Amino acid sequence: MFAETVSLSLGGKAVLNRVTAQFSRGELVAIVGPNGAGKSSLLSCLAGLRRPDTGQVSLDGAIVTQIPARRRARVMAFLAQTPEIAWDVDVRTFVGLGRTPHLGAFGPSAEDAAAMDQAIATTGLDDFVERPITRLSGGERARALIARALAGQTDWLLADEPLTGLDPGHALDTVGLFRRLAHEQGKGVIVTLHDLTLAARFADRVLLLDRGCLVADGAPGKALTPQALAMAYGVATRTHAGEAGPLIEILRRVD
Repeated sequence: MFAETVSLSLGGKAVLNRVTAQFSRGELVAIVGPNGAGKSSLLSCLAGLRRPDTGQVSLDGAIVTQIPARRRARVMAFLAQTPEIAWDVDVRTFVGLGRTPHLGAFGPSAEDAAAMDQAIATTGLDDFVERPITRLSGGERARALIARALAGQTDWLLADEPLTGLDPGHALDTVGLFRRLAHEQGKGVIVTLHDLTLAARFADRVLLLDRGCLVADGAPGKALTPQALAMAYGVATRTHAGEAGPLIEILRRVD
């Protein structure tokens, strides 16, 4: 996937300014940056949900916004930041919605059922399959949304702040799952995150945005430098070598 000099304005305000980045299957990419940096807007452009004002996003040589929606949904799953749940269905039915692009004329197949079972097991929802989706806690619902995305068995997974509502343990499980999907199944996984330490520990690459501009793009150690973080977030930071990986400590505000 290739985003070439993508610019976008919303409501007369520039939210992306000539962002260029290339993404490959088999890697976990974290998009980070302060509120309003353009993270969600960039992810929406990558998913083909927004058409850039200038530039373009291409996937395997085709412009993403020109790929028919059903075909695009078979290769790319998008997990929105504030997803709507329109029907009070049980968890298994909800997860099964992720198979919609694959359904044939005769309804769900054995392959569809197997994909749903795998997604439910992967996200630890086996004990909730018969529970109405609206009766789940916020963290359980977040896991159900991830399971729905995984059920599609797409080549690409794009997730906008997927750790919202998750406790530390499930957040750790989720980023670990994303890394395995990339490294063991060869998927391209692109997520927006606010947790800089998790981005530093688990991502193969980090894109740092600030006010719609790409400040840094590279391995976590090269992208999340004190200088880059001070520029984007206005804070002084220090990175420690923790037992499980790097820890980014926020020290103070800087001018």
